[in-house]
Parts: sequence; C-alpha cells; structure tokens
Amino acid sequence: MAGLHGRGTIMEHTGSCRERLTTTECFHGLTDAYRCFLTGSSPRQSAADMAGVIFCGVCGPVPGENRERAPAERCHENVVELTCISVSLVEKMSCLVSQSQPPEVTVYCGETLRLLFEHMDLMSQLVRQFQSEEHIISHLAAKSVSSYVVYNLQKSGTVNLVWQQKCVQTFHSSPPGPELDACLWSLTEVLKRLLKAAHQEILGKLLAAFDSSLCALCSKFLPDKREEVTQCPVDFTSSSHWGTTCCLLLDLLEALTASSLICDAGLKSQRLTHIHSSALLTTVRCSSEYFVKKRAMLLLKRAVLQKAGEDWALGDVPSTGPKYEHFSSDMNTLAETVLTAVVANWLETVQVESASFFGGTRYIPGDDGQKPDSVMLRAVSLLLLKSMELHIQTAQIAEVDCAIEVNGYLQSLWGFLRRCSVQLKEATHLCSWVSLLFGEQDDDMMEAAKALLSIFLHHRRSSGLDDFTVVEAACASGCNPHCHFLLLLQSISFNHSILLDFLISTETCFLEYFVRYLKYLRADWQGFTAACERVSVSHCHLSLLETLTGSRGGDTSALAYKGAPDRVESSSCFQPTAVIPPGERVGLVSGLRLVEYDSSDESESESMEISEDAPGASAPPVFTRQKQYESSDSAGLLSEPNSTLERRPGGLSLAVSQSEQTSCTNMAPVSRQVTCETLSRAVVCLSELRQVVTRLQMKKLFPYNPSSLLKLLAQVDNCSQQAHQPHLSQFNK
Repeated sequence: MAGLHGRGTIMEHTGSCRERLTTTECFHGLTDAYRCFLTGSSPRQSAADMAGVIFCGVCGPVPGENRERAPAERCHENVVELTCISVSLVEKMSCLVSQSQPPEVTVYCGETLRLLFEHMDLMSQLVRQFQSEEHIISHLAAKSVSSYVVYNLQKSGTVNLVWQQKCVQTFHSSPPGPELDACLWSLTEVLKRLLKAAHQEILGKLLAAFDSSLCALCSKFLPDKREEVTQCPVDFTSSSHWGTTCCLLLDLLEALTASSLICDAGLKSQRLTHIHSSALLTTVRCSSEYFVKKRAMLLLKRAVLQKAGEDWALGDVPSTGPKYEHFSSDMNTLAETVLTAVVANWLETVQVESASFFGGTRYIPGDDGQKPDSVMLRAVSLLLLKSMELHIQTAQIAEVDCAIEVNGYLQSLWGFLRRCSVQLKEATHLCSWVSLLFGEQDDDMMEAAKALLSIFLHHRRSSGLDDFTVVEAACASGCNPHCHFLLLLQSISFNHSILLDFLISTETCFLEYFVRYLKYLRADWQGFTAACERVSVSHCHLSLLETLTGSRGGDTSALAYKGAPDRVESSSCFQPTAVIPPGERVGLVSGLRLVEYDSSDESESESMEISEDAPGASAPPVFTRQKQYESSDSAGLLSEPNSTLERRPGGLSLAVSQSEQTSCTNMAPVSRQVTCETLSRAVVCLSELRQVVTRLQMKKLFPYNPSSLLKLLAQVDNCSQQAHQPHLSQFNK
C-alpha cells in the first residue's frame, strides 16, 4: 500500500495500481477501512492511497468492452466481490460526510471523495457500471452514485454533469434493461433524499435539469392507448424486463408528484402522473404483470389523495400547503379521466387476485372462498370515490347538477366490489361496506367516509326531497353518513379516547371529516336515531335466528365464533351482521377492526361484522320505529346513563343482555332496548369526548384551537337533550 504514496500524480499511480496491487491486498485495504469507519476512526492509509485502492477496485470489466485478458471463473468472482466492496465503500463515505462523525473522519472522507471524483473522474467509471451484467454491481453503483450526488448537491448546489448526461441519454434512447433501471432508481433515490430534507431550491435545480428528458421518457413508455404501444418500432411491454422497469418508472413518478407538494418549480415533469393518468389506467387494464397493475393503481390512489410519497415520508413538510399553479386543473383532469374510464367499463377489466401473505399469493384451484386483494380493492374504491368528490366540487362551482351521474358511478363501484368479493356481495346493508373493506386501514376509511359524506350532502342539496326520503335513498346507495359514523363508533367500542387520538393525529383526515359530519348531525338528529335502529334491530333478528338454529342442531360453527357459552348472547346485537356462511365468520371478524384497541379479553365480544337490512324484511316503517325508540324505555335509559353504560365482563350492559334472551315473537322490546343502547352509547361517547377536549384545552395541552369543534359537540349534545326531553317528562308522569 505504501508504495502508492509519493508518486508524481494521482493519475500516474492509479493507472498502474492493478499491476502492482494484488486482489488480496486490495481486499485487506478496503475491509480495514470499512472496519475503521464502523468504529468511528480514520484508516491508516492516507486519503490518496485509499482513493487509489478504491479506484482500482471499481474499474472492473464492463459488458461490451474488449476482454482480451478475460480472467478465469474464480478470478472473475474475485473481481466482482472487489468491485462490490469498493463501490459500497464510496457510498459509505458519501453518507459519513453528511452525518455527525468525529472531525478527523469527516475530513478524511471528504478528502478521499474529492480526489476520487475531481481528480480521478470516478463518476465516469461508476455510471459505466450501470450496464454491468452483474445486477448487484449495477445496483450498488446506482446507490453509490446517488449518495455522492446528494452530498455534492448539498455541498455545492450543482448537479453532477457526468451523472446528469448519463441519465438524460439513457432516458432518451435505452430500452428496458439494467442501465435504464439503474438510472431510474438513482434519480428516484436522489429525489427522495432531497424531499425528506426539504431542500426546495436544490430540488428545483435538479428537476429543471431532467424536465425535458423525463417528459420524453413518459411519452415513450406510457402512451394513452394500448394500440400506440404496438405501433412503436419496439414494443417495450413485450420485453421480459418491462415489469421491473415499469415499476421503477412508477416509483419515479410518485417522487415527482410528491415534489409538487413542497416545491412549485412550475415544471411539467412534476405533473406527469396527472397528465398520463389515462395511460396509467390503461396499464392497470392491460399489463400482463399483476404487480405492475397494483403499483400503478396505488400511484393513482396516492395522487388523488395528495399523499404521494407517504411510504417513505416527507419529513415535517405538510402536504396541505400552497398548491402549484396547475394543481386544480390537474386534479380535475385526473378525476374526469377516471370517471370517463368508468363509463367505458374500465372497472370490468380490472383484475383483482386473491389476497397475498408472507409466502406470496396463495391460490387453491376450486376454492371460491379465498379473500380478494383488499389493497387493490381499497385503491380502486378510493380512486373512484375521490374522483366523484372532485367532480361534485367542480359541478357545484359551475352550478351543474350531477346527482344522476354520481349515482351511476356508485352503481358501477358496487358492481365491481360484488364481483370481486364474496363477502361484499352478500352484504345486504350497503352502508356497511366501508367498515368491511376499510376496517384494516383507518386512514383510508376516513378518506372514504369523507368522500361519501360529500357525495351525500350534494345529493341532499340537489334532490329537493325531504330528509327522510334522502336518508332512505342514501342507505340504498351505501352513502348514509349516520350509518358510517355509527359503524365507526362500534368498531372502536364507543371509546371516546380513540376518537381523541384520531383528532390529535395527523395521519388521517378524521378532523376534517368529523367537523363536517357534526355540522350535518346537528341538522338531522332524527335521521341519526333512525340509523341507530337500522344498524341494530336487524342485527338482533339475525343473532336470535342463529341462536335458534344452533339449538335445533344446526351447524355448531354458527355459534362457535362467538367464544365461550357465557358470551354467546353478548356479542351480536351491537355488531353489524351480514348473511355470511358461518365458517367464514372467524376470518371476517378478525379482519374488520380498525385497530385492536381494546384488550384481548374484550375484543372477542365486540368484534364487528356486516349489518343486515334485507329488502322486504318484516321490519316496521321508519316513522313507526321513531315512536319505539323515543318511548319511555328510551327515556329511562337516557335519564340514568351510568346504569346502562356500565361495563360488564361480556362488554355490554345488563339491560341489553337480558333483552337478547327474548324470542323472535317478542321482537319489539328487543328493538327498543337495542336501539336506545346504541343511541345512548353514541351520545355518551360524544359527550365524554367534549369533556376531555375541554379539559385539555383549559390546560393548554391540546395541539390546536378546538373552539369550533367544542361548539359543534355542544350543539349536538343539545340536540340530543331536546329530542328526548318530552319523553323524559312523559316517563316521569
């Protein structure tokens, strides 16, 4: 090693390093340096010596080059290992100079990198490795280049010219393959790191350097129609490597979309996801690889939710700041593209495979009961719901009625969901589909509930019908906001502390949804009480029927899912239930909770299922039911809420447990008792939430000013008291 030191120039000893340093010596030098960096110390070699060793290790054989002295197989393996270690060490040093390290380590790494990239032109050697036949070398070279490019951008504010030219050239001319993959991955990684650090000025310079080449790349690989691909001189989609390249391109598009949320550079490349939304929908429809379909679908979902980059986070930079100039038009373009595709039967062509697990995707021939890919179902549903919401907002500005159109889109969505999911197909109360589909993903659930609330409010304003008719129609379309909110409360066991967590957290849009819903709730308390009965009475009908079926020697698995015998009666009345084969109930119950907030001993008795509201069922009309739940029984329960809301080992109150012991011939008492229990728990939950938020505000512990929220909660509480005051007086008499 020491023989390298003292040469006239660095380039001279670099040119002859291979001839005077054996592979073993290079290995020892590189591994010693790596160990020193791990311990926070500097290597024994000088920066010049280390630069020479690294350069010799990086310069390995490249495909297409002259290989007159090609090494033997074993020698080739050694060269590959040496190249990997050398490239990895460059990445390590590029990261160390940006981290908190001892001064001598920072100076040593900085000097070594300066010699490598400014005097030895290491960047040219690294980008040549992008086309290496060894995929590990190509990928490690891309990682190393990305780390240095970010370091150099933060240090000097300039884009490395060699790297930029390589990527631009590749974007314009290269087909799917390792070289294009390395360039796509490298640029995406640089963008992600700059986004996390919120370097807006540097980010703008980088995007400007690649703007035209990225637009050309997307025009080539993402045509609007499948026919345009086959008309090209080369059909890239038929390449065996296309799936990998396409996913890397989609990752890059997500990073570009995320950049528009924090950096308004006014560049077309930041809008490519919206501009090529039709091509992305075509990819979902036509791609032969399911993972490509799914990745494209997730990109569209995140774009319409304005959550691009959520998987790798954007640091503390909010995504709700000032929008770029073309934001509104781009979002409208995306929404209209999606809705136009739905009209053209795009949903009928969307493929949804069975759910995957850690071992991959399990497929059992002849097994029609396999669960579908819920990630794909949620993505498609949210994309369509948010597109409808945006369409409604645009129509309101233009003063155009689009209620009929929106209803058609909803019917298309229901048809898609029922085609893909047996459980959704058998759900008879459409409002329960939100809990069933989004129960495992609370942020998506809030987005869906907010979008459905907007759709409902638009229909309510434009229909000109009375509230009762509107709510009935909403239930038939799965858009009743009261049902959605009640099912949410049931899924969290009416626990106000979980609502508080949602209010404080920035991970969901619950605050926005909650405020909008409370404004509607204070104006339609009668509809809320009717919804309490709608999601409760039918549950008891089915639970009592199941109890009778089990006592007559039916399938014992119908009751087995409820747990121990002493809990059989305490788990059904509050949980929405669908007509689902008993054998499927265990899996369904375990997959519907937002999060298992309760302790394990309570979760079994408060599992959530799908509600039943069968058409043509012999339930009394809504106006008749209003009298039932506003009877003296309801007043008595509300006058002493502590007596009815006290926790029992089974999770419910004594009054409800007793009511469940009645038979189907005595359904009226069950109906009254269950309805007022659901209503009471909902009212008390909101009341307790108001109290705890008030206490936190008084102690100045709440993260924002909740005055408007508290005012709404107080108005809702007042509505509840006014609605039941006449019946309380009648009960006292």
